[in-house]
Amino acid sequence: MNAARLLMAVLGGLLGFKGATYFSEIGFLPAPSAAMWVLIATIVVGSFIGALLTRPVVVGLSEAISGVIGVLHRTPTYDIAVGSLGLISGLIIGVLATLPLPRDIPVVGTVLPAAVTLIMGYIGAVVAVRKRDDLTHMVSTIGTKGSERSGRSGGRTGKQGVPKIVDTSVIIDGRIADVVETGFLEGPLVVPSFVLAELQHIADSADVLKRNRGRRGLDILNRIQKDAKVLVQILDRDVPDVADVDGKLVRLAKQLEGRVVTNDFNLNKVAELQGVSVLNINELVNAVKPVVLPGEEMIVRIVKDGKEQGQGVGYLDDGTMIVVDGGRRYIGDTVDVQVTNVLQTAAGRMIFAKPKVMERAL
Repeated sequence: MNAARLLMAVLGGLLGFKGATYFSEIGFLPAPSAAMWVLIATIVVGSFIGALLTRPVVVGLSEAISGVIGVLHRTPTYDIAVGSLGLISGLIIGVLATLPLPRDIPVVGTVLPAAVTLIMGYIGAVVAVRKRDDLTHMVSTIGTKGSERSGRSGGRTGKQGVPKIVDTSVIIDGRIADVVETGFLEGPLVVPSFVLAELQHIADSADVLKRNRGRRGLDILNRIQKDAKVLVQILDRDVPDVADVDGKLVRLAKQLEGRVVTNDFNLNKVAELQGVSVLNINELVNAVKPVVLPGEEMIVRIVKDGKEQGQGVGYLDDGTMIVVDGGRRYIGDTVDVQVTNVLQTAAGRMIFAKPKVMERAL
């Protein structure tokens, strides 16, 4: 505080000196050469006033700086970067726009150029922040075209398609890593910061099961990042006006004109209702399962009884449920069955069959 008070006293003295000189030139005060005490008095008074104003000035500056830091802390990094670029662009445009103005006119040559430059800088920053989605899409389109040219010239990532915004559930599930490794899913894969935060929160959970799922998700994400077949982008961007993660994903997908990658049935429906394309891993798995037709024979192990009386339930290697009519008495045994019907549901594929021994008895 002592250093600040000394600095304010020096500034006050300088202002007093400048004020005395100015008023002497216009004839309001006697010239310093005629009355040196006038100059000394204005310097002393200015220094005294500057020292008195030290505390309110320091407190005001501290509060202003804290307020600015708080606003910057709450503002997404992406918005700050875009706003800074817009500010710089606006200032450059303002400077160029004021070059033709004459500099010899008192107001037009001094105040007007500064005012125009500041106004253009402000307009540039505001427009850039409000149009950040369009700018992102434009940059993404340019990057996509550049990647396509790189792919045609032998680049390692090849053609880059529509952004794929990845859901937390599909990362934890892990099958997306296998799909990426096969090369059937092109990038870029976008992992929003709020999805990564949710994944870290799950990994830090007190519940052992949740903690293991979260850590598995982080391992899967690290595995995908190391894969050279697809580009993974961690997008430091939030949707502050939406509370839940599913809503943020849908809104972000609409802004980026991308697709949501998930295995969440509810998120799938919500995204489709809002016109957002969805890549559902469960639907992909169901689509590539071997086709089973009525009349085909297979071997299955009956592991439990079914919902209806006398039914037994078994599973194929890919997890497809087989409901065997009259198979309850074969629980724990491996039997030959014949397919009678195949039912495709939202949850997956279900096969109905009956034991071949029953077929022979009929």
